[in-house]
Amino acid sequence: MTLAFHRAALRDIPAETLYRLLWLRVAVFVVEQEAAYPELDGRDIEPGAELLWAEEDGDVLATLRLLADGEAGPARIGRVATAPPARGRGLAADLMRMAVDRAGERWPGRDIVLDAQEHLAGWYARFGFEISGPGFVEDDIPHVPMRRAASV
Repeated sequence: MTLAFHRAALRDIPAETLYRLLWLRVAVFVVEQEAAYPELDGRDIEPGAELLWAEEDGDVLATLRLLADGEAGPARIGRVATAPPARGRGLAADLMRMAVDRAGERWPGRDIVLDAQEHLAGWYARFGFEISGPGFVEDDIPHVPMRRAASV
């Protein structure tokens, strides 16, 4: 079994890998969490957007998305998902560290933001994120906005 981590713009991802990556996101967010929402929201194809993923023997086990909120806005991490059989292996944590490092390379001096499911706020805090505003409900799931200062 060979575990590898990857990062690429959507247009540079092989079709079968992209299919597996998007399938994982739909399986976790739409099916498992029963959140009927537009998973394909157009942000994956924004200039500068990158998808990061962990792959083992052709199977996408975990993924996340990194992009910027506007030309001068913060970097944004989202769509963090891990396949149920791969949970507990630290793959999403590895991807988060990669995304934080990559955001600092691409957009130095910018904060990084994300919208965390409320029960995962402590997990995101491990990477320097702090709750930055009032909670909100999205698709019947409580969320909190979080921010990691560029100076962290």
